[in-house]
Amino acid sequence: MSQAPSPSSSNHRTSPPAVEVPREYNAAHDLIERNLAAGRGSKIAYIDDAGSCTYGELAERVNRAANALRGLGLEMEQRVMLCHHDTIDWPSVFLGAVKAGIVPIAVNTLLTTTDYDFMLRDSRARALIVSESLYPAFAPLIDKLPFLKHVIVSGEHAHGHLSLRDLMAKSGTAFDPAPTMRDDACFWLYSSGSTGAPKGTVHIHASPIQTAELYARPVLGIRESDIVFSAAKLFFAYGLGNALTFPLSVGATTILMAERPTPPAVFRRLKERRPTIFFGVPTLYAGLLASPDLPGRDDVALRVCASAGEALPASIGECWTRHFGVEILDGIGSTEMLHIFLSNRPGEVRYGTTGKPVPGYRIRLIGEDGREVGPNEIGELHIHGPSAAAGYWNNREKTRSTFLGEWTRAGDNYSLDEDGYYTYAGRSDDMLKVGGIYVSPFEVEAALMTNPAVLEAAVIGQPDKDQLIKPKAYVVLKTGTIGTKELAEELKAHVKSRLAPYKYPRWVEFVPELPKTATGKIQRFVLRNRAGTTAG
Repeated sequence: MSQAPSPSSSNHRTSPPAVEVPREYNAAHDLIERNLAAGRGSKIAYIDDAGSCTYGELAERVNRAANALRGLGLEMEQRVMLCHHDTIDWPSVFLGAVKAGIVPIAVNTLLTTTDYDFMLRDSRARALIVSESLYPAFAPLIDKLPFLKHVIVSGEHAHGHLSLRDLMAKSGTAFDPAPTMRDDACFWLYSSGSTGAPKGTVHIHASPIQTAELYARPVLGIRESDIVFSAAKLFFAYGLGNALTFPLSVGATTILMAERPTPPAVFRRLKERRPTIFFGVPTLYAGLLASPDLPGRDDVALRVCASAGEALPASIGECWTRHFGVEILDGIGSTEMLHIFLSNRPGEVRYGTTGKPVPGYRIRLIGEDGREVGPNEIGELHIHGPSAAAGYWNNREKTRSTFLGEWTRAGDNYSLDEDGYYTYAGRSDDMLKVGGIYVSPFEVEAALMTNPAVLEAAVIGQPDKDQLIKPKAYVVLKTGTIGTKELAEELKAHVKSRLAPYKYPRWVEFVPELPKTATGKIQRFVLRNRAGTTAG
């Protein structure tokens, strides 16, 4: 473009796989103004547990939030932490900060006081916006943090701090967007920290719209008439795209749910609100299918579903499609890449695979020798795409080892078949070498999941009496099934009948539940530590 437009412009050019974002650009202003310009001011944008708001009302709420934060003295590039349940206040405050050029840090609502202490100190956040019910986890920290100047509580009682409701009510409904650039820091997301301290992942203003134009429109097929429901919360990269960037990019309506995504809670929204697009994670899909309250096909209005967070076992996808007549588009994204970059397509789903690259993204698989592997060989997944984070905050070593020029290391292992489909082979640090041959834990887990008695399974490596690594399976059984020695032997034989014999689990341990992250990913390192303690 010959001249960059002002940040008041929401225009960008899209010709997938290319999305051209103006140099002067504000992500929040774009996502809001495009809907007002399209005449959607009176259309419902969000529905939460307490009510709804239109796009026009959302625009006013965003402006009120921007004015409130600026009124407290927060300036461009300063940071504010957001620890908040999924209500209409969440997108209002998040987008308000972004519009003001202030950098929101969306954090997991399920963490500990110790986690929050680290993140607040690491980020040097000047303000904290927190749901009233989550405030107790922060209360011991408030007077000990040198950079934190303001605590804003969302709820009935502010506990002696500022009230979000009062601040919003007193603030004006007009706000000119900050003069941000497309490469300015827009928001942060902290990584899960399963392999060390959490890392502040810095994303820029241009990235959200890239994910919407390259994945949500051409792959997911989202459109204005859709009603969207994401069981994955807004503070995750996956949920942020699902319930904020994607629906706002096309003017769809979004259902927000503050409570945990239990089967009863999810079913209630599916039946009462009748969303057309549903986003879940494999663990949740398995739990929904195992529930005695599973609704019938005619009780819901689903037209497409998506899954990410961990690879979807083929048996779960196939069962879901048989029951509801709707495909689950399994894909993979990451905090570092912001959203899904590898996905199955509607009408081309191949369960058991993660599909093909999303437009605008390139994939390579790198072997131990640093070279690209051949067909059906396992290699480490590297991604080239426009939504990669700028890096990790104050962590040069991790930034340099993850962001390799134009490529980003995912930390996942994959293989590529002759038809161009990628198949998950486990995390790089989860791979097992059995008899000198790599074994994917996920492959063994997927085989176990095809047994009707199994609800969930996780596989790790454990040394045998000769200190040779062999697979061990932790299995959660479906309700009413009892774990016996006979069943354990049956499961071993079951895997042998489906995979190469050396891959079968030498030990099967029945457990009531598996350790997971808040996103539903199995924490195999917890199981490895448990096995090591037991062995010792």
